[in-house]
Amino acid sequence: MIIVMDEIVNEEKLNSGFPEIDEKVENEPPMSALNAENTKSENAETEEKQPQKWKGALFIALAAFCFSLMSVFVRLSGDLPTFQKAFFRNFVAAIASFFLLLKSGSFKMQKGSFPLLLARSAAGIIGILGNFYAIDNMNIADASILNKLSPFFTIIFSALLLKEKPAVLDWLMVALAFFGAIFVVKPSFDFSQSLPAFIGVLGGLGAGLAYTFVHALGKRGERNPMIVFFFSVFSCIVVLPVAIAQWQAMTGMQLLWLLLAGAAASGAQFSLTAAYSCAAAKDISVYDYSQVIFSAIWGAAFFAELPDLWSVLGYVIIIGAAVIKYVFAIKKNK
Repeated sequence: MIIVMDEIVNEEKLNSGFPEIDEKVENEPPMSALNAENTKSENAETEEKQPQKWKGALFIALAAFCFSLMSVFVRLSGDLPTFQKAFFRNFVAAIASFFLLLKSGSFKMQKGSFPLLLARSAAGIIGILGNFYAIDNMNIADASILNKLSPFFTIIFSALLLKEKPAVLDWLMVALAFFGAIFVVKPSFDFSQSLPAFIGVLGGLGAGLAYTFVHALGKRGERNPMIVFFFSVFSCIVVLPVAIAQWQAMTGMQLLWLLLAGAAASGAQFSLTAAYSCAAAKDISVYDYSQVIFSAIWGAAFFAELPDLWSVLGYVIIIGAAVIKYVFAIKKNK
C-alpha cells in the first residue's frame, strides 16, 4: 500500500510540472544569468519602443504644420458659416481616406472598433466646430493655443476612460496649463467678448477626447485610413443638414481656399492619427505645440496679427507646462 501511494505521489509531481527539488536546483541557471537576461530583455524592449516614439514625434510635428496651414486657409475663405467650412474640411479627408482604403483592398474594420470609432467621431466634430469658430473670431495664434489644450484634456480622459494612471506631475501640469489658458481667454463680464475663447476651449476638449479614442483604436490595431474615413464620413453626414440650412454662395477663390483647407486638414489628420497610433500622448504631445509657432508666423505674415502680452504670457505658461511634463517623462524613462 505504501509503495502504491509513493507511485501516485511521484506521478502527480510529474504531471503537475514540479520536478524533484534536487533536479530543479541542478538545472536552474544562476541568479546572475537570470538578471542579465532580464536586463537584456528590458533594454531590447526600450530600444524597440524608442524608434516608435521618434516616429510619433515626427508625425505630430508634421500634423502641427498642416493644421496651421488649415487655419490660414479657413480664415482666407472669408465670412462663411462654420458648418459649411467644416463640411468641406471633412469632405476632402473622406475622399482621400476612401482611396487609401480602396488601394488597401479592404474596408473592414477591426472587430469591436465600431463603438470607439463612433465616439472618436462625435468628439472630433466638437473639436472641429469649436476650433473653426475660434479661428474665425479670434487671433489665429490664440485659437491654436486653446486648441492645444487638447493634450491636457487627453491626460484627463485617458485616466477616466482608458484607466491609465497619470503621475502627480501630470495633474499639476494640467492645472498649470488651464491657468495659462485664462490669460488667453481673458474672461470678462461681457460674455459676448469671451464666447469665442470659451468655444475654442470646448474645441480643445473635443480634440483631446478624440485623441484619447484614437490612441485606444491604435492599441486595438485599427488602421489609420479607417479611423480617418469613418470620422470624415460621419462628420459630413452630421454637419450637412446645418450646412445646407445656412449655405452661402461662394466665389471661386473661396471654394479653392476651402479645398486647400480640406487638403491640409487631411494631411494633418493622417499624420496625427499615425502619431498617436505609434506612441502614447504623454510621450509625444509636446511636439504638437509647434503649431502655435507656425500659426503666429502665418498670422503676422497674412493678417498682421500680433498677440498681446497677456496672450504671450498664456502661451509661455501652457507650452512651459507641456515641456516640463515632457522633460520629466524622458528622465523617468531613462
